[in-house]
Amino acid sequence: MDFCNSNKDWSQRKKFFQTKKLHLLVSIKESYERKLASISASISKLEEQIESNVSSVES
Repeated sequence: MDFCNSNKDWSQRKKFFQTKKLHLLVSIKESYERKLASISASISKLEEQIESNVSSVES
């Protein structure tokens, strides 16, 4: 698509690019949220394992 020679007026092109940028940013945000959830789950699991090891050593 040739954006420079487009028949769309400026407001339509601006809205198009803003929408594309919004979708990109939402996608990036969702990616980071998935990564954060994974890290949080790993931290919780490691804390459980440490707690379990401490309980085993104390017994």
